[in-house]
Amino acid sequence: MPTECSAELFEFAPVERRPVVAGFDGGAITSDAGSLLLGAADRAIGLTGRFAACFIDRRRPDLIEHEVRTLVGQRVFGIALGYEDINDHDELRYDPAMAVLAGKLAARRKDCAPVGGKSTLNRLELSRAVATRYHKIAHDPAAIERLFVTLFLDGHKRPPKEIILDLDATNDPLHGHQEGRFFHGYYGCYCYLPLYVFCGRDLLAAKLRPANIDAAAGAVEEIARIVAQLRERWPRTRIIARADSGFTRDPLMTWCEANGVDYIFGLAKNVRLNRAIGAELAAAREESRTTGQPARRFTEFYWSTRQSWRCRRRVIAKAEWTQDEANPRYIVTSLTPADGNARRLYEDVYCARGEMENRIKECQMDLFGDRTSSATMQANQLRLWFASMAYVLLASLRRIALQATDLADATCGTIRRKLFKIGALVTISVRRIKFAMASGCPYKAVFAAAHRALAAAIDTS
Repeated sequence: MPTECSAELFEFAPVERRPVVAGFDGGAITSDAGSLLLGAADRAIGLTGRFAACFIDRRRPDLIEHEVRTLVGQRVFGIALGYEDINDHDELRYDPAMAVLAGKLAARRKDCAPVGGKSTLNRLELSRAVATRYHKIAHDPAAIERLFVTLFLDGHKRPPKEIILDLDATNDPLHGHQEGRFFHGYYGCYCYLPLYVFCGRDLLAAKLRPANIDAAAGAVEEIARIVAQLRERWPRTRIIARADSGFTRDPLMTWCEANGVDYIFGLAKNVRLNRAIGAELAAAREESRTTGQPARRFTEFYWSTRQSWRCRRRVIAKAEWTQDEANPRYIVTSLTPADGNARRLYEDVYCARGEMENRIKECQMDLFGDRTSSATMQANQLRLWFASMAYVLLASLRRIALQATDLADATCGTIRRKLFKIGALVTISVRRIKFAMASGCPYKAVFAAAHRALAAAIDTS
């Protein structure tokens, strides 16, 4: 029970002879104090500034309260912190952590918050490729696509000898009547069919597409664009394209062969292929029945389709017998025996592409890359790019600052929960901005290590 109260101070019963008082003069509180590391990572790679440079602002400068750079940063940081909807920013615009990340502590007008609200951000997301009377902010799609590759290139101090570009298509379910909405029989829903290109954990492309196309549609154009940009800086780096059987199309393989890009793609099984490895399947069956364990054999041969391929190509087969039935698998590749035997190319090189599916899950589940609920494909593509830039920012934080910590292999969602969601009391004075966090935070050591690594990266950049 309170023993005394006033307009400024509330006094409670003492504990161990120590007075207990409460007041409402402690300043602002944030639940995202750990996001300061996110801001440091942004400064280290210059992401939001370069991303904002891909937008064109036709608004009157004397009437602008929120600059494009502030809005772009606010949206990317918000997604990285777990706020998928722009509605969340009607509260976030008053959050001191968001103001610090956006680099703007106070509004110039009395009736505004330091950063933008949902309506302002909605206008940004609805920006078009060309500014109009009613959409004065425009964006340059080609510049945004180039930026993904530029950020990847800048993340390497020296050119690698070899890189592998992973391509994959995935479904983005739709729940309304958006432009480009089609039913996809394989996924069993109305969806988009975005194309992703990764190199390890680095995202190089995220292309939104309708679902009434082949999985490999547009892959030649995307790979040609990315390879051309890579070779401007890394002319001697060997490039290998890797994908599942949905991309085993003659135009893509022909382009790779003509442009010095190696490939290793999955190949859908058929009767002719199964007949070609009949002896290996029989041997695997006998071994499996003798040992009671799955058995596999590897072989290779040159093969071509009857009509669609222009030439014969190297095919590697896995003749496997498991659970008392055949389980044959095939890949087609331009890699030579000097790059490895059949088993190595299948098990160590091709099967490693499964890791890309985890990266797509991070983009869609942790960073809301599937939040494509706008009416037009252009607006949904921009939403996908915002989510993808949030992924690039978190991947850069992981690469620069978390390699020697317990979160070195953590997903974006885990990093957010453990490192960003830290409550703090924020005091803003003339001299400094202080985030007072609890000393018992379990990831205090990780925070400290990440801070040191990011400070060093900022100094060198």
